[in-house]
Amino acid sequence: MYTMYVPAMILWSLEQGMRTTHGLCNSRRIYTVLVQVQRTYASKHSEKKQAKAFVDWRRVSVEGGRGGNGCSAFIREFARPFGGPGGGDGGNGGNIVIKADKRVKSLAKVKSIYRGESGNPGRNNSCHGKNASHTVIPVPVGTCIKKDGDVVIDLERNGETVVVVHGGLGGKGNQFFLSNEDKAPMLATPGEPGEKCVLDLELRTIAHAGLVGFPNAGKSTLLRAISRAQPTVAAYPFTTLKPHVGIIQYEDFEQVAVADIPGLVRGAHLNKGLGHSFLRHIERCHFLLFVIDLSVTEPWTQLDHLKHELALYQPGLSSRPHAVVANKIDLPGTSEKLRLLQQHVDTPVMPISAKEGRGVGKLICKIREMYDEDMAAQVAHQKGEKENQSGTKFLKL
Repeated sequence: MYTMYVPAMILWSLEQGMRTTHGLCNSRRIYTVLVQVQRTYASKHSEKKQAKAFVDWRRVSVEGGRGGNGCSAFIREFARPFGGPGGGDGGNGGNIVIKADKRVKSLAKVKSIYRGESGNPGRNNSCHGKNASHTVIPVPVGTCIKKDGDVVIDLERNGETVVVVHGGLGGKGNQFFLSNEDKAPMLATPGEPGEKCVLDLELRTIAHAGLVGFPNAGKSTLLRAISRAQPTVAAYPFTTLKPHVGIIQYEDFEQVAVADIPGLVRGAHLNKGLGHSFLRHIERCHFLLFVIDLSVTEPWTQLDHLKHELALYQPGLSSRPHAVVANKIDLPGTSEKLRLLQQHVDTPVMPISAKEGRGVGKLICKIREMYDEDMAAQVAHQKGEKENQSGTKFLKL
């Protein structure tokens, strides 16, 4: 069925023209149908316009701007018919700069190719060309820049910038080559090309805690229960396809960020089931919350598989501070599974029901306890270290 857009003025004219004694009912029926068609089109159009894709990886080809050409000219003024060389230098090409911006949440608007602006050429009367403006690429905070598979820089703070490629230098005008041996040089050099390279941008979610579990374990429901985040919740697996971050607000106004990581599958370290695109968001989490589904036959095996996948993806990732959360205690028959889980696990287990809110308060207190311990460890680690306060960094190619 095709949907047509009918302006309101045409609808009004159609109604007025058909408002007769015999056709009044038909005109009202047609008018109502057309209004419904118009509203249907408007709603679909707005939904399509508001739909945004979450992109956490982008390959970008960047090239600095070319420098402007130098000018070969001679001064011609009144009473100075042979005024000597007067060609100006060309302007420098523009750099490509990547800047971390907290207002940007995804790499969706990052283009695949960026070319810097070229510098203006030099002109006569010793006029130098204008330097080109720099091209700034805004990216989310937490973007990792890779070149040839190696991490070259990590943008972890808002406003942090890095010059990834430099623009070419401007050419020299003929006045630059003036010497005692050559009083009238004709030589002028062209502008140099800018640097170029191919970079991989990876977004890694920044959060204090990360919810790790298999699909349909109730991670999104748990995030809804402990924060005001609204991730999609459904009865089928892989409902969450992008990370969601919720903020827990405590009475002392301290805030803890918790990330809902999409569900992992066995073999995720081999990039099965988009494993790498999910696992990279766990790397920045300071501590982990393993969400175990008590509705499965042997829930204690889930924890072993999750730690195994994390260890194979990145050594030391599974040994970070963590807590075990046993979800879905509201289901029948989970009491015995919870007891067996506690026997197989050497760390305390937090039994909760994210759907009904049972045990959520104790979990929030546990998260705050782990957060305070992590902050104390960071302060002890950073003591005596000198932080780099420079605003702009330069990427070594």
